[in-house]
Amino acid sequence: MSTNPDKRIVTDYTVSGMTCGHCVASVTEEVGALDGVSAVDVDLASGRVTVTSERPLPVAEVQAAVDEAGYQLVS
Repeated sequence: MSTNPDKRIVTDYTVSGMTCGHCVASVTEEVGALDGVSAVDVDLASGRVTVTSERPLPVAEVQAAVDEAGYQLVS
């Protein structure tokens, strides 16, 4: 997790099970709906999900959003 000069927090996660553009859209939608999230960038090939937020996000919140999308957050 890192903090940008504009007070935004950027955190990287790894998500397994994504195989297509629909997967990317689902994860982006669910994680993007979390309170304080301003951007979600998903790299399908690596499973990396980069989240930009205005506050630190509890891992349990991110995990619940990823679960809701139908995928699994990797520890």
